[in-house]
Amino acid sequence: MDTFNDETVFEKEQCINIIKEVCEECLAQQLYSHAKVGQWISEICERSTKQLVQLGKPFKYVVTAVIMQRNGAGLHTASSCFWDSSNDGSATFRYEEKTMY
Repeated sequence: MDTFNDETVFEKEQCINIIKEVCEECLAQQLYSHAKVGQWISEICERSTKQLVQLGKPFKYVVTAVIMQRNGAGLHTASSCFWDSSNDGSATFRYEEKTMY
């Protein structure tokens, strides 16, 4: 029987906290700017991935980001994964500001 330790268990809350912190650092006090969205998305994805890898866990990480102007438009997303649910996982974080989400 397999035994799991802290190194091989996906900690969803730990990942969410990292992503939240990175989003807050990159987007705090910013107003939506179409010209800056690409830069923000790159920075959020790169910094989040770097911090997740620094946890030293034996996982592969996929980080995606969407930034939309807050103007009443809707966005629906979905994902599907095939994995070992006892070890692997997924984390989602939604950041909201006055002019974007």
